[in-house]
Amino acid sequence: MTTAKVPKNQLRVARVLKAHGLKGALKLELYTDDPDGRFTPGATFTLQVPEHSKWHRKTVVVSEFRWMNQSPIIFFSGVEDRTEAESLVRAILWVDHQEDQPSDEPEAWYDHQLIGLDAVRDGTSVGRIIRVEHLPAQDLLIIGDDNRELMVPFVQAIVPEVDLAAGRVILTPPPGLLEDLEEDHGAEQA
Repeated sequence: MTTAKVPKNQLRVARVLKAHGLKGALKLELYTDDPDGRFTPGATFTLQVPEHSKWHRKTVVVSEFRWMNQSPIIFFSGVEDRTEAESLVRAILWVDHQEDQPSDEPEAWYDHQLIGLDAVRDGTSVGRIIRVEHLPAQDLLIIGDDNRELMVPFVQAIVPEVDLAAGRVILTPPPGLLEDLEEDHGAEQA
């Protein structure tokens, strides 16, 4: 199954989990820290769906956003019933983003800014960030290459410094977290 490619100047903000009720509502999995500000009526999102979907290369416009039992529920213009809503399940919502937009948080980065950075421990590179996983408890940096991967909790105690200009993150992991990766990395260089 092929999915649409999303331009680099867009950010992933949510994924549609399932239809909710009979009137076209959808339950979302959020990837944004400001859902109430992001999903205002009139906001437009690009959809990432399989090429065979009728929603391929389309956008949706928010008509209503609310919380129900601590779950984000959204309505889109033109999606009036459950059948139509179900056709959007698993769609990923993307929004336009400009690289030069200032962040409200000094220690907040977008995934695309982190991917590709060197992961450095004690002055030695132990791999590159190949992706970022967003979990309920914390985010994880996935470090490695095509042959190996290591999950590193993206918390201040383990990743005290992100230096975008230098192209690296500094790691101070607890004992045992990186030893397997460093042994593999050292064996490849020998």
